[in-house]
Amino acid sequence: MDPISISILSCSPECYSTRRLIEAATQRGHKVEVINTLRCTIGLDHGEPEMYYKGEELDLPDAVLPRIGTSITRYGTAVVRQFEQMDVFTPNTAGGISNSRDKLRSLQILSRHDVGIPQTAYVDDKRDVEDALMRVGGAPVIIKLLEGTQGVGVILADKLEIAKAIVETLHSTKQTVLLQKFVAESKGKDVRAFVIGDRVVGAIRRTAQGQEFRSNVHRGGKAEAIKLEPEYEEAAVRAAQIMGLRVCGVDMLEGAKGPQIMEVNSSPGLEGIEGATGLDIAGEVIDYIASQVKFPEIDIRQRLTVSRGYSVADIHILEDSSYAGQTIRDTGLREQDIVVLTLRQDGKVISNPKSSRILGAGDSLLCYGKTDTMRALIPNLPKKRRKLKKLPVQDDD
Repeated sequence: MDPISISILSCSPECYSTRRLIEAATQRGHKVEVINTLRCTIGLDHGEPEMYYKGEELDLPDAVLPRIGTSITRYGTAVVRQFEQMDVFTPNTAGGISNSRDKLRSLQILSRHDVGIPQTAYVDDKRDVEDALMRVGGAPVIIKLLEGTQGVGVILADKLEIAKAIVETLHSTKQTVLLQKFVAESKGKDVRAFVIGDRVVGAIRRTAQGQEFRSNVHRGGKAEAIKLEPEYEEAAVRAAQIMGLRVCGVDMLEGAKGPQIMEVNSSPGLEGIEGATGLDIAGEVIDYIASQVKFPEIDIRQRLTVSRGYSVADIHILEDSSYAGQTIRDTGLREQDIVVLTLRQDGKVISNPKSSRILGAGDSLLCYGKTDTMRALIPNLPKKRRKLKKLPVQDDD
C-alpha cells in the first residue's frame, strides 16, 4: 500500500490512543502529524475553502483522523467539515460526530431503523415526568445527562419517587436528561464493539466492580476479550453505518431480546480494548484509512441536484405493485432514464444491484432520475398506525 499523509486532529498528543495511532502510522511508512484542533483557522471564499494552522496555510494531508473531545464538539466538527469541503478523506464525518455526541439525537436516528435500543423517554415539563417514567417501565430506571461521558451523569434510581426528585432537581438546574429502561439482565455489564468500515475488528465485555453499576473502564470496570455473536456484530455495524461513522466504538447491552444499542462513540479509546484483546486496533484504523483515501465523503445531494429536473428518491414495492416479481431489467426503469443506486431487500442494502435481481413486495429502490417520472412511480404509502401501549402498574412498597 502506497504511503500517505495523515493528520490526527487531537488536543491530547500524549494520550495513549494518539500515541498508538502515530506509532502504527509510522511503522507502516506513512507521514503522520498531530494537529491541535483549536489552532486551526477556517477560511471561506468563493469556491476556495481554506485551512490555516497556527497562522499559516496548511498543506493538506491525504486524510484526517478526528479525535474530537466532547468539550470542543462544535468547533471540532466545523474543522472536520472544512476538511470534507476540501475533499480530504475522513473516516468520521462532521455530521456523524455531531449526531453521535447528542444522546437524544442519536437514539432518535437509531429508533427508525431495525436495531434494538433501550426504551427511552425525553421530557421537559415536570407534570409529564411520572408518565414518562412509567412509559419506560417505572423504577428502577436509568437517568442520563444528554452530554455525559465515561459514565459521568448516569444515575440508577430504584424507586419512582426518588427518580422524580432527581429529574426535577436536574431540570431546576437547566440540565436536560433522558429516562431509560433499566435492562436488569445486563446490570453491571455491557459490550464494546470496535467497528472499522463494515466489520467489527475487536470486542470486549466490560463488567462493573463492587456496588458500581456502571461498567466503564474509567470507573474501574474490568474488560475481557469476547467473540461476538453474529447478531451483535451485525447490530454494531448497522448502528455505525446509520450514524455515518466508519471508525467507532458501539456500546451495547445484552438484553433478553438481543443487542440493545446504548451509544455510538466517534472517538473510542484504544487502551482498554487493545489491552484486553492484545490486538493492534490502531494498525487496523491506519490500514483502513490508507485503503480509503481515494474515496472522500461526497455530498451526493449537491452533486446530483445540479442537473435541473433530476433528483434522488425511494421507490417502494408494495404488494399490488406491477414491479413485484419482476427483475430490475424488466421494470423498464433504465429506459425511463432512472438509475437504480441501491436495493433494500430482506433487511440488507445491495449497492449497484444487478439488473437480473428479482423484486418483491417490501423491497425499496433508491433511484436517481427525472423527478417528474419518478413522482408518478412513487405510491402513496399507508400511514403508520401505532398500537396503544398500556402503562405498567407501579407496585406499592
